[in-house]
Amino acid sequence: MSNHSPRHLTGLMEHTDIVPAVNQIELHPHFVQRELREFHAAHGIATQCWSPIGGISRYRPGDGTTDPLHKPVVTGLADRYGRTPAQVILRWHIEHGLCAIPKSVKTHRIAENFDVFDFGLTPDEVAAVDALDTGVRGGPDPDTIQLDSFS
Repeated sequence: MSNHSPRHLTGLMEHTDIVPAVNQIELHPHFVQRELREFHAAHGIATQCWSPIGGISRYRPGDGTTDPLHKPVVTGLADRYGRTPAQVILRWHIEHGLCAIPKSVKTHRIAENFDVFDFGLTPDEVAAVDALDTGVRGGPDPDTIQLDSFS
């Protein structure tokens, strides 16, 4: 599944005997989707994250405050661990048990995105990144998306 809300998933499960194995959703430090993640966990659905670093701003203005890579908590952790801000955010996903799918066409960034398994964040550090949640999505809202959104 992709971009399905609890309402969508509940409808599917009530009308079929299918429980999805995975739901791919927008999820990053500015949009943590805690309730949807809890729904997934309660039903054994894996959460796969698109735009995991949080750079998407197609459906909201990019005003400089929408990129978690530049938040002091993220840059501070990057400095502490000798990592990039993107690596800190990807590690944050791992600490939550999430499957993050970062996009890059640059070879060095692809390699960098894989280099996140030899350090960890403390529970307090994870909570500090969690606190960046604004509840504002950057991508389309699955409850209001229209076909013309893709043109």
